Amino acid sequence: DVFVLRNAGNTLSHAEGSVVGSLEYCVGHLGAKLLVVLGHTKCGAMAGATQVMLNEKTAAASGAPKKVTTLEKLLAGLAPVAAQAQQELPSGASEAEIAAKAIEVNVFAGMARLLIYSEPVREKVKSGDVQLHGAVYDIVTGEVKFLGQHPKEKVILGMGAGSGDHALGA
Repeated sequence: DVFVLRNAGNTLSHAEGSVVGSLEYCVGHLGAKLLVVLGHTKCGAMAGATQVMLNEKTAAASGAPKKVTTLEKLLAGLAPVAAQAQQELPSGASEAEIAAKAIEVNVFAGMARLLIYSEPVREKVKSGDVQLHGAVYDIVTGEVKFLGQHPKEKVILGMGAGSGDHALGA
């Protein structure tokens, strides 16, 4: 069986969300042994978050007052992921390159948040009863690129709830 949870941009911005509760149900009551955080290529939310992040940098540099739309407010929660993606790329990377990299960065950020926010999931992963992996689905070819477990999973498992977003990097 496959239990699918979807939301725009794989956002997992707080512990009380329905995604976290639903995943706790999956590993607890349904006995799921594998959780996969799956991003996809050409993600509009990540492209928008990248644009918001770049616009924020330009506005900050110019000192000009900035008008913010409701959509930009929503995407602003993903802007730190886009900023991290930009930092991981060579200087001068294009907006499209940053948005593409942000998809993988966001998968790892979602994995980290899940482990930080959910004690039941964290304990199941820590004990080895559940595995948490990341992947990116290519919407053109249909191929799935598996990214594996979070590279800092052992560190994150040792941190627990309330550790903050500093642990979210890939």
